[in-house]
Amino acid sequence: MTAQPDVCIRGAGIVGRTLALLLAREKLQVALVAGGQPRPAADDAGHGDVRAYALSPASRQLLQALRCWPAEADATPVLEMQVFGDQQGQVRFSAATQKVEALNWIVDVPALERLLAEAARFAPGIEEVAEPVPAPLTVVCEGRASRTRAELGVEFDITPYPQQAIATRLECELPHGQVARQWFTPAGEILAFLPLGGPQGRQVAVVWSVRRERVAGLMALDDAAFAAELHQARHAALGALALASPRASWPLQLAEASRWAGPMPGRPGAAFALAGDAAHAMHPLAGQGLNVGLGDAAELARLLAAREAWRSPADLKLLRAWERARRAEWARMKLATDGLQQLFGRPEAPLALLRNWGLSAFDRSGPLKSRIIGLAMGAV
Repeated sequence: MTAQPDVCIRGAGIVGRTLALLLAREKLQVALVAGGQPRPAADDAGHGDVRAYALSPASRQLLQALRCWPAEADATPVLEMQVFGDQQGQVRFSAATQKVEALNWIVDVPALERLLAEAARFAPGIEEVAEPVPAPLTVVCEGRASRTRAELGVEFDITPYPQQAIATRLECELPHGQVARQWFTPAGEILAFLPLGGPQGRQVAVVWSVRRERVAGLMALDDAAFAAELHQARHAALGALALASPRASWPLQLAEASRWAGPMPGRPGAAFALAGDAAHAMHPLAGQGLNVGLGDAAELARLLAAREAWRSPADLKLLRAWERARRAEWARMKLATDGLQQLFGRPEAPLALLRNWGLSAFDRSGPLKSRIIGLAMGAV
């Protein structure tokens, strides 16, 4: 870069690029470190990235404002959510009942990343660099395995869950009908089918939280045998199933950085902030991880844009105000998602009875149901 930027963002994933675009819109100069970003392995046809995220109305509004919202085929509105217990309990949420356009949108990650990368490439004020450069403020958006976080001496407190996630995509015999489906099994496992391909699509993204000791065996199955396992777990919904992508797997954890902002070691007047998965990680059962990360970016950009002209982007008073606000939001979401995992992700008989009774009672609960649906919409 020809001049020192105002902000250096380490990590060019969805949260990092979104933050860069938000800051550039406010006339800040941004260095975006795009090198060294890990990507899932792809097969010869390029179908390796199976990631899909449930994005809330707030996240959609944010990305639309940046002109980075994917086309309908890559951002499927969820009109209904169906949750099934392991003993006939069930609950349903409906966009029509809530009088909203959609509960959330299931977004194809590669499509969203392409839009953000193209926007950042042509945005005035953003320069992509291969290595970090000095700046008053460094924002770390490298994900949960962040090297920079470790270099800063920030501890990352990890509580592993007894399950591991397996993700893939399926081609279904029947259209998904814009319905997100989730099943809880007697073994404490959680299976989610998320609709893809637009309103008339027949493809779903699968996230299956399975016991760790089962992961190696399931990953070793051929495609037909793995589809048969899914067929049994989801009680024949959507007809015959065929795998449409490779499988990916990763451990599930609840994690949080000890500090989200602070002075940059060895650089007087400079500061750092952690955003997205570099600061926090949660169970995917409610699909809110990326929404919280985008909220981190939006709030940081808002505070930097509103600061007094004399105040540096590295001002610790400003950054600590941002950290307090985002930790409060994270604490609410963490309490909700971890509580649900403890209730639905464990096989003990008393919990199974409680959750199945609770699902059916909750489906008739009125105001409580409306409150909890805020979780699905990212509004807890």
